[in-house]
Amino acid sequence: MRIQLVSALCALSLTALGVQARDTNEVVTADRQDAAIAAAVREAQRTLDDFLQLAAAPPAGTQGFRVQVMVEDEHGIETFWITHFRVLDQGFVGEVANEPRVVKSVTWGQQLRFSREQITDWGYLRNGRQVGSFTVCALFKQMPAEQAAYYREEHGFDC
Repeated sequence: MRIQLVSALCALSLTALGVQARDTNEVVTADRQDAAIAAAVREAQRTLDDFLQLAAAPPAGTQGFRVQVMVEDEHGIETFWITHFRVLDQGFVGEVANEPRVVKSVTWGQQLRFSREQITDWGYLRNGRQVGSFTVCALFKQMPAEQAAYYREEHGFDC
């Protein structure tokens, strides 16, 4: 089965970086079984506790804390970047930050409840540079070189 990995994090950083040149809800399709994607998800999950601790008390120079969450419905599987998230007694809740392209049970801006197991990535900006976003970095290897270079240059990716 294929999964839609949405590069909507670029939309999250557009205001801060003043970029308007590309579709900010650009979709990149990847196979969930792809070794680079699977490794990226494992790394995000391995480092999730440190990220959540940092997000709870953001240091100076950091902003835009977000998690990527996998959602499945009868239409398929898709990942969404979630902003303004918070920890609940059981799980999390936050705002869907990109337009669904496959899953129909989610809408942009919706408050979505999710579990830790659904988190596939995390990211934030530190002094204007992306930190985390492991799956996006893995996707750069599958994108046309021009597209990956654009995201690295315009959105502060160092991967």
